[in-house]
This record gives sequence, C-alpha cells and structure tokens, in this order.
Amino acid sequence: MKLTASIPATIALAALLSTPLVQAAPGAPNFMPGVYADGEAWGTKGTTGLPAPTDANLQSFDVLYAFTNSNNPAGQLAVAEAAPGNRDYNGGRWFTHSVEWTEAGFLAHGIVPVLKSEADVMLHEDLGHLVVTPGSFPDGPPVYFQCPLLPVKP
Repeated sequence: MKLTASIPATIALAALLSTPLVQAAPGAPNFMPGVYADGEAWGTKGTTGLPAPTDANLQSFDVLYAFTNSNNPAGQLAVAEAAPGNRDYNGGRWFTHSVEWTEAGFLAHGIVPVLKSEADVMLHEDLGHLVVTPGSFPDGPPVYFQCPLLPVKP
C-alpha cells in the first residue's frame, strides 16, 4: 500500500478527495498510517462494502469521518470513532460521515490542525469549524463498509 489522496474502491473506500489514506487490495494488510483513531494512526486491511444496517444493528457500526475539501492540512487522515483497545470499537464496521472545513468558520483564522480523534472532530464541529454530514459524497467511500484497523509498523 502507499499513501495517496484517497481510500481506494478496492478496499471498499473510494477517493476521499484530499484526505491522504492508505490503499490496499482486498484482504491485503497495510501497516502504514491510514486512519486516525483515539489519537493514534492505524493501518487497514481492505475487505468489503456492507448493506445498510437495520435499526437492530446500527449500533454495530462506528463512524468514520472522511474529509472532503482541499483545506485539510498535510498529514490529515480519515478519523475513526474508535479503534482496537477501545471498548466501543466494533471490529472495523464503518458508517461514513463526510466532513468539510468551513470557510466562514475555522479557515478564516488561517490555521487548520490535524485531527486525530473523534473528540477533535466534535470540538471543531461544535465551534463551527466543520460541517459533519452522515453519509458519503460523490466518488467517496461507501456509506457502510468493513475495514479492520491494524497497528502501524515501520
């Protein structure tokens, strides 16, 4: 895998515009940074898209925040709600949420930090710096997919 400006469709994640993420063929583990969660970078292992959940199993998905605009700082990866070791981690079953930095909000200050946790995303959304929308965007990742997180190895 290599770092690029997308999560590939081959791991059930399509281009994330300017968000650098790890690419992998289905089933091929990649131990390079691809997703931030709980303040750490994680690798990925591509698997498959999933059908939309029902009310009975929606809680079995974690949120993956996919950044959509070009105002992301260098090094910004997608951000996951939870990761291995977090009791709320659901094993890599994701519900995509599109995230966009606002011009009128945070970008007006000229400083865009790298976000590494859901808490970071929520803080900046509360401040009006981000707009978070459940679902994907054109040419973005599937709305629901499976992709376990793996420890980063140099």
